[in-house]
Amino acid sequence: MPDISVVLPSILQPLAGGQSILTAPADGTVTVGSLLDSVTGDYPVLARRLRDETGALRRYVNIYVAGDEVRRLQGLETEVSPGQEVLVIQSVAGG
Repeated sequence: MPDISVVLPSILQPLAGGQSILTAPADGTVTVGSLLDSVTGDYPVLARRLRDETGALRRYVNIYVAGDEVRRLQGLETEVSPGQEVLVIQSVAGG
């Protein structure tokens, strides 16, 4: 079975040991939430940058599956199939 890839923006790569892509084995369809749990297990600081204390996505973090932002789909319950790529985009705020 092909893995599922999570592509990180350069600003988050130092929190994942410098990696730009984290992969998780997939025995079938998984949710975005379980995928994030899987790929951030070894990177607790990265996990905290993506999700808040309640487990919800942080406001400035956007995650795309097949080109669609997960908040427009089923949020963390959005399904991801083996071989798909998940893209993490961190909004840059400032003035």
